[in-house]
Amino acid sequence: MIVRLLLSLAILLGLALPADARPARLRVLIVDGVNNHDWLATTPVLKRILEDSGRFSVDISTSPPRGAPTADWAGWRPKFARYAVVISNFNGGDHGKDVVQWPAAVQADFEAYVKHGGGFVSYHAANNAFPGWRAYEEMVGLLWRPNGFGPGVTFDTAGKPVILPAGTGLNPNHPRRYDFDVTVRDRSHPITHGLPVSFAVQSEQLTYGQHGPEAVIRDGALTFLTYAWCAPVKENEPMDWVRRWGKGRVYVTMLGHTWHDEPSPNLANPWFRTLLLRGTEWAATGKVTIPIQR
Repeated sequence: MIVRLLLSLAILLGLALPADARPARLRVLIVDGVNNHDWLATTPVLKRILEDSGRFSVDISTSPPRGAPTADWAGWRPKFARYAVVISNFNGGDHGKDVVQWPAAVQADFEAYVKHGGGFVSYHAANNAFPGWRAYEEMVGLLWRPNGFGPGVTFDTAGKPVILPAGTGLNPNHPRRYDFDVTVRDRSHPITHGLPVSFAVQSEQLTYGQHGPEAVIRDGALTFLTYAWCAPVKENEPMDWVRRWGKGRVYVTMLGHTWHDEPSPNLANPWFRTLLLRGTEWAATGKVTIPIQR
């Protein structure tokens, strides 16, 4: 009872808790090693944001590089089951002969991990990855895939999803970095509870033309949390969404673009940090205790 009162008072008053009254840190694994984006710069920022919240402890599993010998990949076997949530900052490409896939054993481990209750966060370009890995494509739900892959999703002026049949709609792309507003369409979800109706992001990439597996889109498996108006194509595009896959929880964010040799002020945005922290906690536990970041 005393611990509960301390927790309640700390939340209400913003007070620091005694060490023995704080929730245990959740173990997070960030997977990186291959990405068309600057994973070497991004992963340390993600780790710092997560650990500075006091809610997470973070390990990193870096895969062999693109073109590494088969023996190197055979020796890479992340221990997903040790963690409450896995964040993928990995993108081996979405098409072509040079696509990098995880070894079959690692894919099987990951599927089993999420199926049996592990949390998964797909970070920005991670939704480009692993063409043909059906389970992964179902987990993520909307991906950087051509319109022939499956339906797309946009939103009307009231924020209602509009399903674009397979073979129609735009193919995936994005304009150059620019500042835009993100609309919070589901303010009742634990991740977005208390967020404003909309918020601004700076120097961010706005992906459009994503597509997903027919059954996932048609069955309404995805809960869309946010979207943004993409002025160049005149469509509202999904930015953040969640789903259940097996017993696991999946959070996907398209925010967090980090390109080589470019400043990334978007990573310092408090709304981005709020979504990252809360999305990670929700994927791990199904609940959110982390306050809005300022």
